[in-house]
Amino acid sequence: MTPAEAMSHLGAQAKAAARDMSRASPQAKCRALQELARLLEYHEESILAANALDMAAARAAGMDAARLDRLRVTPTIMAEMRAACLHVAALPDPVGAMTHQWQRPNGLLVGRMRVPLGVIAMIYEARPNVTIDAAILCIKAGNAVILRGGSEALQSNKALAQTLREALALAGLPENAAQLVDMPGHEAVAALCKLDSFIDVLIPRGGENLVRTVTAAATMPVLKHFKGVCHIFVDADADLAQAVDIVFNAKVQRPGVCNALECLLVHNDVAERFLPLVASKLGSVGVTFRACSASLPLLGSAATPATAQDWGCEFHALVLAVRVVADVDAALDHIARYGSNHTEVICTNNHAHALRFLREADASMVGVNASTRFNDGGQLGLGAEIGISTSKLHAYGPMGVEELTTTKFVVLGQGQVRQ
Repeated sequence: MTPAEAMSHLGAQAKAAARDMSRASPQAKCRALQELARLLEYHEESILAANALDMAAARAAGMDAARLDRLRVTPTIMAEMRAACLHVAALPDPVGAMTHQWQRPNGLLVGRMRVPLGVIAMIYEARPNVTIDAAILCIKAGNAVILRGGSEALQSNKALAQTLREALALAGLPENAAQLVDMPGHEAVAALCKLDSFIDVLIPRGGENLVRTVTAAATMPVLKHFKGVCHIFVDADADLAQAVDIVFNAKVQRPGVCNALECLLVHNDVAERFLPLVASKLGSVGVTFRACSASLPLLGSAATPATAQDWGCEFHALVLAVRVVADVDAALDHIARYGSNHTEVICTNNHAHALRFLREADASMVGVNASTRFNDGGQLGLGAEIGISTSKLHAYGPMGVEELTTTKFVVLGQGQVRQ
């Protein structure tokens, strides 16, 4: 079977499963997620063994530290996956809910009802936990999902996908509601991108090249999980001690992920006091700085002059671009030019500046006095996320259960005809 034939077969199976999922009871979907949580614990040893094979192959191939970190599955990550299953299971079922309802002068009752998107295809790199996060959200929202992880995580994903299908079967739901593309190579991906007759939405999640390639090839709508060039602006009215802790967490806690801080903007009035604090705290754990001319002498030996390529760069490492700016206007101008619509934060105690930043910074999450690391479905209370959409149709930001549905109009009449 050719890659195109294999993908068409998967698509047809997913389309049939999606119809069954759209009418599945909330109880059946909930049971599937509860069974999955149980089975992830039951199969933990074999899943970790599969991940160890992927990790060994990745190290032998010379994979960089950031990607190795995303590939690794640990008992802690397994526990997080189980917790996500149970959290999503406990969320209200969105399917069939009426979001708005109103009555027309002719007596028609008009409303909008939440319905599943249908078949969702996920193309993603490295992180095996995405296999579970994506699937549980799709199941809860009544969708079928086709999962195509990176070849570097193939053994991990095969073990997780088999566990998914086992849980669906135990709940009386179609196993083909969650299918894994285990065919390596680009031909399968290219074929998947052309299946608009079966796939309703495609979601690429990974590096910039992956997202651009998939978006260019796809014949169906694409929800982009694009790169995370995240900024923090430290205003003149910021609590500097608090701001240092926020910057440290945003850059250091997990530098290889998309919501990690990549560029620090500092108001000129506090730069001389604030940047030495940053150099001391972040420099002590190995952070290096790409600094503008004004910040360079304030950051010590760990700083080198920034180049034009450092602004708007997603480093995925303990590297931080630093720029001193004149005011809120200059910070917003920098973000408008170099941001990626992912996450932007202001540290300030000035209420007017905070509100203005919230209104004008164009990103899927904008925060005040908080780490960029909170732009995450679990952290924002969604239970899990299928990705962080940096496009604006039809979702913007972390995509949880509700974002994997759409709405249709429903009209209740009593014999009305149009005049």
